[in-house]
Amino acid sequence: MTTKLDKPVRREVTVGDVAYTLTIDPDGLKLVQKGHRKGHELRWQDIVNGDAAIAAALQGSLQE
Repeated sequence: MTTKLDKPVRREVTVGDVAYTLTIDPDGLKLVQKGHRKGHELRWQDIVNGDAAIAAALQGSLQE
């Protein structure tokens, strides 16, 4: 049985030596470095449509 996601869920995750806050809510998810306000956001609709994969590939090609 699953629980409906009707309010934000926040969890701390460490990547390397850096702590982040992951917020999962009905609109999507957001990953923000602890102590900061801006981060990376993904909407569920973008993930389902494949738009998130296209954006990630474009971003990766710009950083090379």
